[in-house]
Amino acid sequence: MRKLFLGILVCILYSVLYTPVYALPVECVGSATQVINGSDTLLIFKDEIRLRSTIGDADWYSTDGTSVASGTAELFPDEGGYYLVKEGVEYSPFYVFLYSEPENLSLSVELDCEATVLALAGDLKPFVYTRRNGTQASYARACSINYNALAWNTEEWVDSAASVTATLKASFTLPALYGPTPITLCYDPAIRNAFGLDSACVTVDLAAEDVRAVSHEMTSLATSRGKEGEKSNERNRPVSQTIIQGSEYSGALEVAFYSNPTPAAQFYRWTIYKATERIVTRSDQDIRSPCMIGKIPGFAVAQCYRAVFPQKQHRHRLSDNITSPD
Repeated sequence: MRKLFLGILVCILYSVLYTPVYALPVECVGSATQVINGSDTLLIFKDEIRLRSTIGDADWYSTDGTSVASGTAELFPDEGGYYLVKEGVEYSPFYVFLYSEPENLSLSVELDCEATVLALAGDLKPFVYTRRNGTQASYARACSINYNALAWNTEEWVDSAASVTATLKASFTLPALYGPTPITLCYDPAIRNAFGLDSACVTVDLAAEDVRAVSHEMTSLATSRGKEGEKSNERNRPVSQTIIQGSEYSGALEVAFYSNPTPAAQFYRWTIYKATERIVTRSDQDIRSPCMIGKIPGFAVAQCYRAVFPQKQHRHRLSDNITSPD
């Protein structure tokens, strides 16, 4: 009994491990491109669907088991899933489609402080098919989204080209955008390139007055005191207008703080602390302040924000540490 059980187990393992995998038994006639969707092979044709068997005359079936044609090497099938059988061998299924474009697409931007939400309306026309096992599947079209994003280059905000790839769907979430930009969505780039077709895109403009997201990069400069090489009883004094982030200088310092906000910022709030004690509060975009904080470390906090609704504000905080040991 035990030997019989082991023999059955060996047969099962052999069947699982050594079941032959056949290559796709057809080739496309005419302009077509192949798309892999998980374990499924899709064949998309530009003008007409025409298939030729690579294993000679065979029997053709749709994936629901219905016979389509017998003993032939070529077929002009409708859209759908098919498989071939020859000499009792069933070959892997495949799915064929005639290329058609999405219809009536329009792109819009939903305002948000934390992200940029795109809404895509229209008929997206995903490629839908039925597998050999009866399950439904679909292939969502690929797309690219191109726009300009503001990027900080250590001195100023500059436009930087950005692009993301995704599948075509009703909604997309992009990072927060801090300035006006056209946003362009192009669909089926690989398929259209294979067919020699021009890019197909829809565009929406994010206007300056619609930008809600705010950011800033805080910088600070210490006013120079004395000259390079000049004798002084100060241990470390700024002898040129110096960026002071993370630096130590002899007190007292006069420091200019710059918020460097993105264009949508409308309101500002500066707070300078000596340890945990608040010593200065200002509401200007940039400030200049004496920092007589002795040997206790201090720091400045900048807030830039824009009111969107009466009860909603977007704020961005950064800290710049200042230490004056003498």
